[in-house]
Amino acid sequence: MKKDNSRRSFLKNISLATFSALALSGCDMKAVDEFLQDNFRILTKEEKDVIVKNLEVKYKEKYGKEFHVSDKPAMDGVSFGYALDLSRCVGCRRCVYACVKENNQSRDPQIQWIQVLQMEKEKGIDFAHSTIHYNPETVPEPGHFYVPVQCQQCENPPCVKVCPVKATWKEEDGIVVVDYNWCIGCRYCMAACPYGARHFNWGEPNIPKEELNTEMHYLGNRPRMKGVVEKCTFCIQRTREGKYPACVEICPVGARKFGNLLDPNSEVRYILKNKRVLVLKQELNTQPKFYYFFGV
Repeated sequence: MKKDNSRRSFLKNISLATFSALALSGCDMKAVDEFLQDNFRILTKEEKDVIVKNLEVKYKEKYGKEFHVSDKPAMDGVSFGYALDLSRCVGCRRCVYACVKENNQSRDPQIQWIQVLQMEKEKGIDFAHSTIHYNPETVPEPGHFYVPVQCQQCENPPCVKVCPVKATWKEEDGIVVVDYNWCIGCRYCMAACPYGARHFNWGEPNIPKEELNTEMHYLGNRPRMKGVVEKCTFCIQRTREGKYPACVEICPVGARKFGNLLDPNSEVRYILKNKRVLVLKQELNTQPKFYYFFGV
């Protein structure tokens, strides 16, 4: 525990004079304390409750709305898995915008956790010749198919291995999360991710107040800050409450499936057993829990 807490200990030991100067200059010491906050996964339940309540107050002051921030842990006997039917996806991008709305992603500068790649049927899955900048009058465009890509929630996530401050980790239900208070924005995880699934806030995120989703999870869709890396969490604020991710619910053609990999009767397990299934970049041994299949 002390190793994970090294940033806080180090700064406390060398920075007493600095903190005194900050206080005299009128700096918000709550912000300083947030920066020095312990990594969320090593906090006690009581400490987490205090942090969550403070966030609800902070967001209400900033946005003028009532917020609920959850810290609900992983459920026993659950390992989430995702399956996407490439034979059904039409490239409409409704999943992209449902994700943005649900997860409080910045509109300016624009951040999107899902990218839909258009590919040519003749070339098959070919990332070198794919594009996200397609804009036909109607979709699907003849001669093309679509491969949405987002965080693959790897069983062996390279992003976790390279984080120097342990700000990202894999939860018991398989979701790879980020403690945004702990992230230092070094972007090592972005370089390590072979799927381009992590996104850096170069500017102060902008979310219209009327579009804010006030139902949040500490490790999920709470508003992020400038200078941190963010990512898909399988809509942790929804899935730990027994709901589907927003992208699954919005898909007009039923291409997206979600469920418990440990439940032999789940739809995801049925797909793995009975369909032609593939994972992206299998040779890297990241062992994604995001599966692509051909339903027809």
